[in-house]
Amino acid sequence: MSLLRNRSFAVELAVMAGALGAVAALAGALAGPAAGCASLCSLAATCALFAAFSARRYREIARLAAEVDEVLHGGRRITFADYREGDVAVLKNELAKMTAALTGATERLGQEKAALADALADVSHQIRTPLTAIGLLVPAIEDATGPAERTRALRELEALVERVGWLVTTLLKLAKADAGAIRVQAAPVDVERIVRDALAPLAGAFDLRGVACEVNVAPGATFTGDAAWSAEALGNVLKNCLEHTPAGGTVRVSAREDAVALRLHVTDTGPGIAAEDLPHLFERFYRGEGSEGFGIGLPLARSLTIAQGGTLRAGNDRATGGARFDFAFPKMVV
Repeated sequence: MSLLRNRSFAVELAVMAGALGAVAALAGALAGPAAGCASLCSLAATCALFAAFSARRYREIARLAAEVDEVLHGGRRITFADYREGDVAVLKNELAKMTAALTGATERLGQEKAALADALADVSHQIRTPLTAIGLLVPAIEDATGPAERTRALRELEALVERVGWLVTTLLKLAKADAGAIRVQAAPVDVERIVRDALAPLAGAFDLRGVACEVNVAPGATFTGDAAWSAEALGNVLKNCLEHTPAGGTVRVSAREDAVALRLHVTDTGPGIAAEDLPHLFERFYRGEGSEGFGIGLPLARSLTIAQGGTLRAGNDRATGGARFDFAFPKMVV
């Protein structure tokens, strides 16, 4: 940035020089030539000082602009630590804030892009497996030698199609939860009702696996939230417990209400959660050893619970040694 080419500075300097020249001429007319010369010299010195200070200020601003340009195009961090206090201090502080915000946004964007790439890869892998099986079943149905074989293949095909449909629907719900696009109602929720709603689709699976389900919910227990999404979250947890409970085992659901929150507990009599799996249990697409699912049920349950202002935690139950999931829906916000 050239100071001599700066039109604004040139205009300011010209106006100041003209005003000071008029003052010097007036002083010479009133007090004589000597006074006029002295005034002219002092006014010239004032203009020179103004030009010097302005040049220094413009150099500092030019230096700031050059470093900001380097940050924007070269990716270098900037500290502004070598600038002294002066009339550009406010500009320096604001630029430091802007640079920090841009750096943080860039890092978050990189992390989100990496997470999105991993998620897309996981989704592709999860969907590809049943689609491959579907592709193999179609020729098997066409080449079936009898009605019994064709019926069996059609049932397998139907199960795979339902599995893909469930996966796509669950992924859509999870994406909506991440984007904050889920509409959550704030209404009184009957805990007994959501437990019934969550268990209804799983009743057949409990019977087929030979697993019992015990419910101990105090009548009248309620909290403020969304009944449909709460039942969805609880259903995913119950499904996870069912998959890890051997035949003859039990899944227990209990709820208690205190002055702070409604606390809903789900426990099973399975082998429990391994220590290495516990920190990653709610990570999307994480599957522990022996898991039958896709690794999205528990992350969805937690997202739906958090969307209502609640919490969901996992651990192992001391009494049974199996898994334990604790929901908490606060009754007040402090």
